[in-house]
Amino acid sequence: MNILDKIIAHKKTEVAAAKVTQSIQSLEKNSYFSAPKISLKEYILRNDKSGIIAEFKRKSPSKGIINETATTEKVTTGYSNAGASALSVLTDAKFFGGTKEDVLAARQVNTIPILRKDFTIDEYQIIEAKAIGANAILLIAAVLTKTEIKRFTALAHSIGLEVLLEIHSNEELDKYIPEIRIVGINNRNLKTFEVDFENAIRLAKSLPSNTVKIAESGISNYKNIDYLRTHGFDGFLIGENFMKTENPGQTCADFIKKINKNSHA
Repeated sequence: MNILDKIIAHKKTEVAAAKVTQSIQSLEKNSYFSAPKISLKEYILRNDKSGIIAEFKRKSPSKGIINETATTEKVTTGYSNAGASALSVLTDAKFFGGTKEDVLAARQVNTIPILRKDFTIDEYQIIEAKAIGANAILLIAAVLTKTEIKRFTALAHSIGLEVLLEIHSNEELDKYIPEIRIVGINNRNLKTFEVDFENAIRLAKSLPSNTVKIAESGISNYKNIDYLRTHGFDGFLIGENFMKTENPGQTCADFIKKINKNSHA
């Protein structure tokens, strides 16, 4: 059993417990459920933004503890002030040290879109994402069938959420559906955790031209952004590179300044 299998097995237990704790009807009464839509796609494509989805992540299965002292409010406002297009907030507790409260905390102090980063395996999590103030959800093709992706996407869109579909291989590319406007291509293989930009570039060429393409994982240098942009990527999800520093928000600001300086050089 690889790490992804372990995560999904635990997630099923976690979601079952959450359903007992709080009903869907209760979630739908949350004020965020009727909040106006904030479009992740639009923010990624805005000229006055960096295209960066800056991630709040305490730990990961591959790296262990990344940053256990950072606070959600300070880091996410730092990202937002730095010019990030959007925020990604991990809510998986066991493997990534996240909580649903992290999304709530980020929502209360930021106006840019928030991607709830988790392993979505059930409709309940989609309703929950809306209720805690997220604007988009992550669907990981590696752990879902095409039928599930269609069903989850329809539900997300019906309640004003956008979907970021994450793929890593040709097999997962076959699960793409036209209703999805944002596709994240993970440079890191979730089964081996190795990083390969060329694989992402190859897969991006197979997607429709109007798809917003996000490069995920392993981006550690502003030159990586230039390289990926020339190959059609619109957005860049970066977490560890910022979170491993003492002041993630400042690191993000310095990174974006280098991108801007380089693009105008």
